[in-house]
Amino acid sequence: MSVPQAAATRHQQKVDELCAASIRALSGDADLHFRGRRLFRGRRALALFAPHLHPSPQRDDFGSFRGAADGMALRLLLSDAELHRHLGPADPLARALFDMLEQFRVEALAPAGMPGMVHNLQHRHEQWSLAFHHSGVTETASGILLYTTAQICRARVTAQPVVEATDGVIEATRMALAPVLGHALAGLRRQRTDQAAYAQHALTIAHTVAGMIHAASETGDDQTDECGEDDDGRRFFSHWTDFEGNDDDHRVAAASIGDSRVLEEADDGYRVFTTAYDQEVRAATLVRSALLREYRERLDRRIAGQGVNIARLARELKAVLAVATRIDWDGAQEEGCIDGRMLAQLIASPTERRLFRIERQEPMADCVLSFLIDCSGSMKQHIESVAMLVDVFVRALEQAGVASEVLGFTTSAWNGGRALRDWQRTGRTEHPGRLNETCHMVFKDADTPWRRSRPDIAALLKSDLFREGIDGEAVDWACARLESRGEGRRLLVVLSDGSPMDSATHLANDAHYLDHHLREVVERREREGVVEIYGVGVGLDLSPYYRRSQTIDISGALGNEVFHEIVAMFARR
Repeated sequence: MSVPQAAATRHQQKVDELCAASIRALSGDADLHFRGRRLFRGRRALALFAPHLHPSPQRDDFGSFRGAADGMALRLLLSDAELHRHLGPADPLARALFDMLEQFRVEALAPAGMPGMVHNLQHRHEQWSLAFHHSGVTETASGILLYTTAQICRARVTAQPVVEATDGVIEATRMALAPVLGHALAGLRRQRTDQAAYAQHALTIAHTVAGMIHAASETGDDQTDECGEDDDGRRFFSHWTDFEGNDDDHRVAAASIGDSRVLEEADDGYRVFTTAYDQEVRAATLVRSALLREYRERLDRRIAGQGVNIARLARELKAVLAVATRIDWDGAQEEGCIDGRMLAQLIASPTERRLFRIERQEPMADCVLSFLIDCSGSMKQHIESVAMLVDVFVRALEQAGVASEVLGFTTSAWNGGRALRDWQRTGRTEHPGRLNETCHMVFKDADTPWRRSRPDIAALLKSDLFREGIDGEAVDWACARLESRGEGRRLLVVLSDGSPMDSATHLANDAHYLDHHLREVVERREREGVVEIYGVGVGLDLSPYYRRSQTIDISGALGNEVFHEIVAMFARR
């Protein structure tokens, strides 16, 4: 990940967090958040609503994101999703129009006492309109028809003017549409407070405009046939997001996820074919002592060359993870709590005022933090930087008074190993579940200080330990270890650069069996509320898996900035 990519990712994550906070505050729904730039309620992705609610990080300004966030909040607050789904037409193009018109309705109901929201919504509409127009789509017959419909419908329902810059462009189409849609357009504004009544006018417009576009397509009058808009109206509306100006070089990929049909249909949920070959092992036992010393020296040289201020990092961690704790009392005070031991002095000396005591407090970290490192094959290229990152954090956490452990997960074999062979010998039962030998490694446990665990942490550099990744079971294992601890706050930080992957399991079940299970595990553990789970993506956006996530760039030298980003993630909770 290049420097511009890292900066763009950090900026976008901040924008998404601010927008999510705004949507939660306005809608009153505390469970809303963004994952992979998609709005989720808990684990469920919400509908896309309307095309103008999806601004581009590369092209649009912050005001557009604010407008989109306000639009989403109003949609959640003022629209009955079930009624909208029930009334929606089957035709994709008509449905896309119907969705857009419902969004215009809720935007028209923005409270007059919130002029900032009204301004944001209008700003976002103008930016989307101009981007749509400049993409060249309005030069086609269908494009100008859709664009004009959007302009005149929003203007009518919100009583705001059309976008001035394209007023002349839509004039002829507006004149042609007026006699066809006149009655329905009038009804939009009149019925904007009644969703069901409004929907009847919106359906008339949606069916009429979609029918006009289908007719033009069938007669060959429309230059847009090759785009296939008739097959999917949403694709036409989202076309503007793909036109010139996209800067893919500045995008960070999000982890790809999908639902596993096998897992959804299984009565007993996630399955493991056999646990006979699974192992939990101290990682240092897998590396020769001489090689371990060599790894440690290499790691020490790398850390010494980075110039990381560990003492400062420790202070930042303590500020975030520690809480004020009473360690003693200061007596002989003139205010505070009455000190019972001083009552005798009050009798002997009625003028004595120093009869009180106050708490003496210090920040104490009643906390344990566990790093869980993805040791799949793709992480080999990052592991030296990851080892340095974790080693520095462990030292800083120790100075801050926070217990820490370093764990890793991989498999003991490629492509299934003995578990796969057992499955083949027993007749290849259908949908056997996980088909490999898991290997959970302990590089440092929470009770061992950093000085004694230095050699063990260096075992991370042994790259031939890295095979495949079964993340869900590893997260479950790490959470169980944390739950057995007595600290008040328990944090798990998962470092990974990809999705769960085991070829034998995927072939015997389906392609999303493991990533579906990972999402189930994270959701369950977060619901239990005992362990806070954070995902740190190495050049990858892990937000589809982890509600709290941070993407980092460790392709170059590790500066203090990377450490501060992770600490800031803990502060957001």
